Amino acid sequence: MSSIDGEVQPLAEYDDAAIRFLAVLWGEGYLSPGGAGEVDRVLEGLELGGKRVLDLGCGAGGATLHIAKTHGPAQVTGFDVEVPVIERARLAAARSGLANVSFIQSAPGRLPFPDGSFDVVFSKDALVHVPDKVAIFREISRVLVPGGIFAASDWLISHDGEPSADMQAYLAAEGLSFGMAPAETYIAAMTAAGFVDARSVSRNAWYRDVARIELSRLEGALHADAVAAVGEAYVAKNIRTWTAMQKVLDSGEHCPTHLRGIKPMPRGA
Repeated sequence: MSSIDGEVQPLAEYDDAAIRFLAVLWGEGYLSPGGAGEVDRVLEGLELGGKRVLDLGCGAGGATLHIAKTHGPAQVTGFDVEVPVIERARLAAARSGLANVSFIQSAPGRLPFPDGSFDVVFSKDALVHVPDKVAIFREISRVLVPGGIFAASDWLISHDGEPSADMQAYLAAEGLSFGMAPAETYIAAMTAAGFVDARSVSRNAWYRDVARIELSRLEGALHADAVAAVGEAYVAKNIRTWTAMQKVLDSGEHCPTHLRGIKPMPRGA
């Protein structure tokens, strides 16, 4: 356990070693693949100029800072439950000099924001860590204004029921608290929370190919930089993880997915 402001916090899954390793692989501040380009694809078609945006599960702040720099929001708030990533994000924000970005850390549970605080809730591959999808979508709806937009990507499984042996091997290799669910579960949870026009788009084909390149780079061009950042054993462990992940990407069982929904306006508004 760790502590911040006198409160006991759970041990972080994304510690300094994980942050350093993923920065080598995915870029400074990013804890999931695709960098700024994939952030922009998640937000495609949305106008964020002058809007209040929440980056839910912001990690080390790469996506948050990109949105603040390039999409013209009035304010972007990055939120995460883990202390090390928020500390890293705050340092990056201070270096950036951006005035329209802030970062908040709080324990899991009710989001620490009043009702209707945001026009857009963005999330990048973070809801996989939340087991109760209905509860988190109710919270997302609560903090959105009527007419607000939810736009995200997340790591899904292609089916309900028991994961395959290959998927179980991959999850064991990751060693993270993944609460993977199929698209149908996400859409049902969004609908139960009151969202309309809830939809999903598979990104399996994209990441299947990208992950193969990542594995090749970890074994080759990036190997020395990764070892310098975190050591040989840590890199070897992640090469095993990426090898296991490639199997379930190739089978389609591991299914990164874009998600979108709208909190409806009150009737008669």
